[in-house]
Amino acid sequence: MRFSDLERAIPAITQKMLGQQLKARRLMALFYGLPYAQVPPKVEYSLTSWGQSLCPALDAILKWADRRQRM
Repeated sequence: MRFSDLERAIPAITQKMLGQQLKARRLMALFYGLPYAQVPPKVEYSLTSWGQSLCPALDAILKWADRRQRM
């Protein structure tokens, strides 16, 4: 996904916070950014295999939180 795609997918996040979070997660090796040499700058983000391995656990947490809200 591109930065703008992520920004649209997370409507309550500011550009500054999204940029900070992306930088922190890159350092944690959860995903990587593939930069393109063009104007305007373009970077596409993808999960690493380590990041993908967290998806089942995160999905379980989201399902748990959704059930909690319905109670």
